[in-house]
Amino acid sequence: MLPLRGARPAAECSVADPVSGFGAFADGGLAWWGGREIVDLRGLGDVFAQPTLNALMAAGPEAWREAIDAARAHDGPRVRDARMRLPFDVADYVDFNASREHASNLGRMLRPEQEPLLPNWRWLPVAYHGRAGSVAVSGTDVVRPRGILGAGAAGPSERLDVELEIGFVVGVPSSGPLSTADFADHVFGVVLVNDWSARDIQAFEYVPLGPFLGKSFLTSVSAWVTPLALLEERRVEGPEQEPAPLPHLAGGRDWALDLDLELELNGQVISRGNARTLYWTMPQMLAHATSNGAAVRTGDLMATGTISGSEPGTEGSLIELYGNTRFLADGDQVVLRATELGDVRGRVAQAAE
Repeated sequence: MLPLRGARPAAECSVADPVSGFGAFADGGLAWWGGREIVDLRGLGDVFAQPTLNALMAAGPEAWREAIDAARAHDGPRVRDARMRLPFDVADYVDFNASREHASNLGRMLRPEQEPLLPNWRWLPVAYHGRAGSVAVSGTDVVRPRGILGAGAAGPSERLDVELEIGFVVGVPSSGPLSTADFADHVFGVVLVNDWSARDIQAFEYVPLGPFLGKSFLTSVSAWVTPLALLEERRVEGPEQEPAPLPHLAGGRDWALDLDLELELNGQVISRGNARTLYWTMPQMLAHATSNGAAVRTGDLMATGTISGSEPGTEGSLIELYGNTRFLADGDQVVLRATELGDVRGRVAQAAE
């Protein structure tokens, strides 16, 4: 096993549990994480007795504010060692490539004789459609995927990787284009995401149509969804954009989120970054995703893509951290953490026979 560059014991981690968030019990009903304990909300009835957050998310911003107040005031049972399920039913899944640093790092690695960023990258939030049915809650094992690794070669991936991301979850559906100003009226909250990646499968298949089996085997999300209203104090201005965005993408620059991020592998923290470095903000992603007339539905998940910083030790994937030389082994334990969003955990299991 290669040495961990800049590794720190997990006990030294600075990123804490979410301040507050909604989740769903595995046996049905909603829960509230208040920072110290899990509160059973099922006694409140109505949407709180539903198996997932979807009914609450569809109810809109006023209902979201009322739900937060009700959850904070509720004196229902406190639960230890709760089994949680995926907090919402995923309607659709889109993964963006919104980090300039990540896109540049991969560009230099994969296209060394060309400009790191492709010509379209600064003009639009590049994205692809993932597989909604493969989104799973934190704690789900990632089974090493099999696929075509090259011409005439197939088998288990030898270059299994992580991708440290955040994602936003649509609550109120739309029937057509949304502007950047519509973001907070339609988006319920934010989750932490690990979009596991099989780099060798992806490398052979992605030209000319983009990722497919190299990405669709599993995407892990946090068990808690942090409502947008509770992230107001984390809002900051996004990085300067050059060239200036087209009119439908020109707003939403005050929705970068100052969230500290950590990547832990086998008990050692190997990367620390921050989500505020993302070049494209979440409102810009939502506006672009609907700009052709496409609708969004309750439960749509849109992730940012890997978040990497400009300094060594802030990269959000192993391919960047170790220069395409080290990837995940069977039995490896991965934990991603983010301020306000909690963590996402996963263990690598051997490929199925």
